[in-house]
Amino acid sequence: MGTEPITVSIRREVDPGRIAEATVWVQTGVNLANRYPGFLGSGWVRAGQDSDVWHMLYRFADEETLEAWERSPERAWWLEMGRGFVRTERAKRRTGIEGWFDEPATGSVPAVDDAAEEPALPPAPPRWKQAVSIWLGFFPVNLVFSLLVALLPWWEGVPLALRVLVTTLVLTPIMTYWVLPWVTRMLRSWLVPSPAA
Repeated sequence: MGTEPITVSIRREVDPGRIAEATVWVQTGVNLANRYPGFLGSGWVRAGQDSDVWHMLYRFADEETLEAWERSPERAWWLEMGRGFVRTERAKRRTGIEGWFDEPATGSVPAVDDAAEEPALPPAPPRWKQAVSIWLGFFPVNLVFSLLVALLPWWEGVPLALRVLVTTLVLTPIMTYWVLPWVTRMLRSWLVPSPAA
């Protein structure tokens, strides 16, 4: 495994009628990758205001951390969500800082068409496995939170809608940033079994 930082450069053509969805989708991918060890940053731009071409760069500390992200169930789920509006995709891997700015003189991997590689991508886990994973994280966190707030003498007097609002405002970021990434890492081999399995 290489120990140099690796930059991935991606060019995507997106359905022009779904730019708003694509914007949210791309940012979701950045947010997911940001939680992975070795993630060094990313950037994305459209070729122009009316363009359906998007360019994205993301960078990981080394090949091992990049591959952990690329094989993750979170990334597989995210890619699946984009299938409806991403028309074509080409990716290049580059080592060295030059990968962020221009065509490197060395360290390039030839362009790869993701469509040609599609069978190598892990499929998104079945929805029932996703539901089980979410429940395994949500149940204990919700139970602990409920037990803690039940100790507050004034909590019972809070209207139901306000209690639900406070609970979801507190638990949603906890689930999104800590619990679900941890649960999916622990269940990775069950969520996305290796081809040998």
